[in-house]
Amino acid sequence: MDKRKVIMAYRKGFITIQECAQILGIDSMQIMGFVNDPNQDIIASATKVQSING
Repeated sequence: MDKRKVIMAYRKGFITIQECAQILGIDSMQIMGFVNDPNQDIIASATKVQSING
């Protein structure tokens, strides 16, 4: 799911902050900074899965 759509759903009141964090796969405390940050590109880098090989 597109992370921007998840954040927009939270901002519009369709989901809670906990649900938003769960969908994005990040800690609920981290999500507070992300949803209030106008530069949402940080979300993509924070939730990227790194390969085992580095």
